[in-house]
Amino acid sequence: MPESRCNDRCPPGQRKASNKRIYACCYDCVPCSEGEVSNVTDSRNCIKCPGEEWPNERKVKCVSKTYEFLSYENDVMVLIFSSASLVFAMITLCVLGNFIYHRDTPVVKANNRTVSFILLTAILLSFLCVFFFLGCPVDITCMLRQISFGIFFSIAVSSVLAKTTIVCIAFKATKPGSSWKKVVKVKVTNSMVLICSSVQVVIGVIWLSVSPPYQEYDMDSFPGKILIQCNEGSVIGFYYMLGYMGFLAAVSFLLAFMVRTLPDSFNEAKYITFSMLVFCSVWIAMIPAYLSTRGKYMVAVEIFAILTSSAGILLCIFFPKCYIIILKPELNARKKQILKTNL
Repeated sequence: MPESRCNDRCPPGQRKASNKRIYACCYDCVPCSEGEVSNVTDSRNCIKCPGEEWPNERKVKCVSKTYEFLSYENDVMVLIFSSASLVFAMITLCVLGNFIYHRDTPVVKANNRTVSFILLTAILLSFLCVFFFLGCPVDITCMLRQISFGIFFSIAVSSVLAKTTIVCIAFKATKPGSSWKKVVKVKVTNSMVLICSSVQVVIGVIWLSVSPPYQEYDMDSFPGKILIQCNEGSVIGFYYMLGYMGFLAAVSFLLAFMVRTLPDSFNEAKYITFSMLVFCSVWIAMIPAYLSTRGKYMVAVEIFAILTSSAGILLCIFFPKCYIIILKPELNARKKQILKTNL
């Protein structure tokens, strides 16, 4: 039968749209809207794809959405982060082994060697907890990643705070008739590490009890992708954890800054100041970047902050001591005589 028309037929992937002309046989062809397909010619309506599917390039059929997360198989960021984590963990192990081997030397004994061992162990665990953030997240890794990171970092920052405190106490104890000498004999630093870390553990336990993190599928943030991510559960718990860690870091930084000009024989106040400056700078810069990203890039920002802040503490506090122990052992002996003279 003869058919009157004033334009070509609409191919699959498009639909008819009235152009409000005089003749009913005239119409426009418009592409299907986002998330819709059309698989017939001159379709009047497009069909919306199901939630887990997305149109192909021509919008003629629905195909499965791709899953996005930090995958071990095809994501170069995972290779970079896992390699960096292992390298820094090995360096930390070497420093810890070196300190254990030279545990009776003045450089290691200064500022409480037990706290130094705890700090190195916490830094080591902080590097290794990066692996909780890699791969496809599930409920158990979602719960472990933030809690472990918060506890390990709190132990590390508490140890730094204890080191800073003992510098102040040691300086005051050298003055004649000072009552601070009694405090030096008490295991103040060990108690401080235990108490400050326990607060973070309590925050974590309450968080897990009230509203723990869990695996979540985000189908709306990126077209054609399903983000497999961790929902933090209680956002308040997450920010309490970060806030408490930031509070410890700020107190440690301020205290170290105040005593940074003490004589070098009273240990590492200036190195603690540098380490806490790096730590605070990294996490202050991380927060806006973390809040402005989604999916695997948000996780990558947090991993980067964990690695850089842990490396900052390791390098600033322990590498100067390793330099003396390994390359300048005569300074270690000379330092022993200085410590005896002053204390």
